[in-house]
Amino acid sequence: MCGIAGYFSLKSDVNENVLSSMAESLFHRGPDHQGIWIANGSKIGFAHTRLSILDTSSAGHQPMSSFSGRFIICFNGEIYNHIELRKRLADSGHSISYKSLSDTETILCCFEIWGIKKTIQETVGMFAFAVFDYKDNKLILGRDRFGEKPLYYGWQGHYFYFASELKAIRKHPSFQPQLDHDALHQYMQYAYIPAPLSIYKGIQKLHPGNLLSISLNETVGNMRMESYWDLSEIASNAQQMQFSGSDYDALVELERMLIQSVKVQQLSDVPLGAFLSGGIDSSLIVALMQSQSSRPVNTFTIGFKEDAYNEAKFASEVASHLGTNHNEIYVGANDVMDVIPSLPQLYDEPFADSSQLPTYLVSRLARQHVTVSLSGDAGDEIFGGYNRYMQAGRFNKYPGFLRKSIAKIILQFTPAQLDLAYNLIKPMLPGSLRSSNPGNHMVKIASIISLDSDWEIYQKLVSVGSSENLLSGGTAIRSDSKKYFDTLKPGADFASRMMLTDSLTYLPDDILCKVDRAAMGVSLETRVPFLDHRLIDFAWTLPLNMKIRDGKGKWILRQLLYKYVPENLIERPKMGFGLPIDSWLRGPLRDWAEDLLNEKDISDSGYLNAVEVKRIWNEHQAGKKNLQFKLWNILMFRAWQKHWI
Repeated sequence: MCGIAGYFSLKSDVNENVLSSMAESLFHRGPDHQGIWIANGSKIGFAHTRLSILDTSSAGHQPMSSFSGRFIICFNGEIYNHIELRKRLADSGHSISYKSLSDTETILCCFEIWGIKKTIQETVGMFAFAVFDYKDNKLILGRDRFGEKPLYYGWQGHYFYFASELKAIRKHPSFQPQLDHDALHQYMQYAYIPAPLSIYKGIQKLHPGNLLSISLNETVGNMRMESYWDLSEIASNAQQMQFSGSDYDALVELERMLIQSVKVQQLSDVPLGAFLSGGIDSSLIVALMQSQSSRPVNTFTIGFKEDAYNEAKFASEVASHLGTNHNEIYVGANDVMDVIPSLPQLYDEPFADSSQLPTYLVSRLARQHVTVSLSGDAGDEIFGGYNRYMQAGRFNKYPGFLRKSIAKIILQFTPAQLDLAYNLIKPMLPGSLRSSNPGNHMVKIASIISLDSDWEIYQKLVSVGSSENLLSGGTAIRSDSKKYFDTLKPGADFASRMMLTDSLTYLPDDILCKVDRAAMGVSLETRVPFLDHRLIDFAWTLPLNMKIRDGKGKWILRQLLYKYVPENLIERPKMGFGLPIDSWLRGPLRDWAEDLLNEKDISDSGYLNAVEVKRIWNEHQAGKKNLQFKLWNILMFRAWQKHWI
């Protein structure tokens, strides 16, 4: 994996020292080599930091030129089918004398022969890249289909900037960071900043599946956006050609495609392993890896002393059954406190998914043994794994007056009181109705069952809270995700609309962002076998009852996993990858939080309403409500603000 950066100037020549500074800020993404390229005419330049994975020799260094010299590329990612692409070029009569075994050189050769768009459409992989085309005097930026790899870009004054991370853009002496209030409002609602926004005005995230081109012959602001792959279109078309085979047929095809994806994603010239939580997704990926290996696969997990959050014991059981070389460590509040100060530097913009902490810790553990780690991410969005997909369809089946009456009764109690009541009846409940965090779940459900439209319900389910009364400037804007939610034809089931919207928003901007920054912060490459686009195409043709059945999500994944792992090792309430933030904020994290939430400092620094912040903090401390998610949002913004502003 790598880091890329660069800029185009309409005013002055590109400065090599500035490019070097941009590259140095991305050293963690690529500690093995740093490269600089400046075009003839000196108006555009690239910076690259390399983490060597395929062809670790100097022949794979970047920026890299194509064989004719037409294209210069600065590439971050992996092309898993690059050997196949070389074979296709040879079979079509193109005799190419390659200088390296790297996938970067492969796609450069394909650019020369097929063009950029066709090449990218033929790739299987994850990437973000910048290409300069000498012939057309044009800069082209590209990002993979799902947004596994980050790419920021934008004009400011006479300069156009791009980089893997915002910290590299900030290194340019002419860049003026101005906070975007619209982005801050959306952050407070979702705990992340949805694309195309970034925390800075004028700087955007390139949407997944898109190419952006800029002619260097034109003036400020010229940009042409082109989609080369559209998940909304894939999902819509799949509705018209649903899989018509049996459950068995679907299982056979799913296993074939997942085995293929896991196999190509194990292509590496450096040590490789996998994250293992003991849940369905990571267990299946590890099982398929182990089935293809004659040696124990390296697996990694993090454990917590609090039972309600600890999945390490389940991961250990799965690892033992599969025979992996399992590595685990148990951490507590002190370990987390050691990581928290680094979060603003890791994430560059406010980001408040608290699972960023265990993700960083498990990445750090893995990096002590391997350079590449596979993960089970994206299984929930693709195969219907989140609890909300099962819950939401039940909410609007009952009359509004009944739902509102039930909600009113539930909201009279605190989460702690609801936990006590739940524990009394838990032994009588079926497994599908058991929860590891019942009080909070009931309060959240109560807050949404009185809503009228599917869209309102979905927004409530995915929102941490509202920015209303919390921010002192700007006004809330409507999320772009509404257009994704409305993509599927009228009458499409609620769960499928949520899955599509999550795949286009929450997955790239929260889940994949979280994993990329946490892992690259320790120079670890992560790969996501569930995001092979051929598998996605197939998954969207499956009827919903192959994903959600008998009140459980990921039905088809479960059936496949049971071929490799006994059911009793897997079936348990979904826990997620969280932390006991609620209790820690009342205990070991309290002093740190109170320092950030100092009323005078908040008033003086602007942006937040100090009175509202104090109210939220006091309510949480009193135990009246569990407001950990709102508080983590506020705390991560304040930590970011103190670091960067």
